[in-house]
Amino acid sequence: MATTETEPEFDLLVAGGGINGAGIARDAAGRGLKVCLIEQHDLAAHTSSASTKLIHGGLRYLEQGELRLVRESLAERERLLAIAPHIIRPLRFVLPYVDGLRPRWLLRLGLFIYDHAGGRERLQASSATPLTGTALGEALQPALRDGFEYSDCWVEDSRLVVLNAMDAAARGASIHTRTRLLAAEEAAGNWKLSLRDTGSGRSWTATARVLVNATGAWVNDVLQSLAIAPTQRLRLVKGSHLILRRIHGGEKACLLQSPDKRVIFMIPFEQDYTLVGTTDVPFADDPARPVISAAEQDYLLDCLNRFLRVPVTRADVIASYSGVRPLFDDGSAAAAQQVSRDYHLELQHGSSGAPALSVYGGKITTYRRLAEHALEKLAPVLALSTDDSWTAGEPLPGGDLPDGDLPRFTAHCRERWPLLPPQLMERLARTYGTRTGQLLGGARRLADLGQEYGAGLTEAEVRYLVQHEWARSAEDILLRRTRLGLRFPASAVHGLQDAVTQLLG
Repeated sequence: MATTETEPEFDLLVAGGGINGAGIARDAAGRGLKVCLIEQHDLAAHTSSASTKLIHGGLRYLEQGELRLVRESLAERERLLAIAPHIIRPLRFVLPYVDGLRPRWLLRLGLFIYDHAGGRERLQASSATPLTGTALGEALQPALRDGFEYSDCWVEDSRLVVLNAMDAAARGASIHTRTRLLAAEEAAGNWKLSLRDTGSGRSWTATARVLVNATGAWVNDVLQSLAIAPTQRLRLVKGSHLILRRIHGGEKACLLQSPDKRVIFMIPFEQDYTLVGTTDVPFADDPARPVISAAEQDYLLDCLNRFLRVPVTRADVIASYSGVRPLFDDGSAAAAQQVSRDYHLELQHGSSGAPALSVYGGKITTYRRLAEHALEKLAPVLALSTDDSWTAGEPLPGGDLPDGDLPRFTAHCRERWPLLPPQLMERLARTYGTRTGQLLGGARRLADLGQEYGAGLTEAEVRYLVQHEWARSAEDILLRRTRLGLRFPASAVHGLQDAVTQLLG
């Protein structure tokens, strides 16, 4: 029979374990607030693990006149690269010139602004580039002879969420995954919240001075459950991606222009694959279960085939994934692709004055600034100083690499553990950074890491993920804590799930 317990009062209860909720929890905990983060599923279970996995300014947002958003995003690109160099890395993008689409002068102007709008320091500037005779050019149509290059960053998106939650916990926050908000009522200007752990069946109550509603696609549903009428509109837009067998050589990504004025990314992915995305289509179904449609798949393949020398078909698709973007809708955009990726914070109060802050929109690149703005908005309520921001220069767990140099750190790991497979050491270094030693413990040989479940995943890594990163299922590990799901044998998933269950007791 489920038990009901009462928890002490929190300053802040954050509902939603995506990137915005985790970022707000981290920032608040670092300011000395008593914080609780709840997530009804796994951390990054939805939108935050279904991105194009880029930390970028958004080159196409310049075309929409969103200079403020681009400037903030570019500045954040530099900061995030500095605090998480193990899971964020520079990536060069090639933009082939296509006669009849955007003129050369417009591309040059856009890239010039992109280079100079955000205080670029670490990344290489844009430049003109030939395609003929290059690894990328060999995969493209012969008529595509040249174009432009520019820099952005790749990110392990779901790990970025987990690392923010880990840092929040290290600073005193209470993190509860698979925990549902059942009911909320006001009590003396605070929120009294009824919660349930859906895994154990444990029910408990908590009180919080402020409720932060960072539930993404469910933001207005949660507000209504608080008996607060939403004043802002949400626009749900589905973005889908394809994972194909590797299309082109080299390590550069490609930005492909489409005649409908959209752009599609073609990105080297996990050594053997190519990631292609994304779409922008209106969405009205269950946001917990978005699936790519046949029309979206055809759209992405058709766009690719306008550029590729050797066409791809559905047979080349290894996997796909979709996410629902909960965009702030100010009513100014007609098409889904034109809706702003900027964010909006709405502070409202219940009938007895209990405050609730709701998060609308945003993109993974600007999550840290969104969190700062959220705490600024709550400063009068929580008696905070607006000068207490701290997250811009503090590394995320594992991100304190010497000089932020991942290749050098990886080489150091290979020297420190010479008897472990080099490929394994490279994956661990770029996944866990300086936490690699904590994961490996006293291991020196592969046998010391315990059972190997498949694709290089060992008992020691599984134990670390369960004990330190809230992994509760094989899916959590294969799809969100690592990228091993693409290679992991289907026949071994059941055994991995059994191992996780045993570790959970």
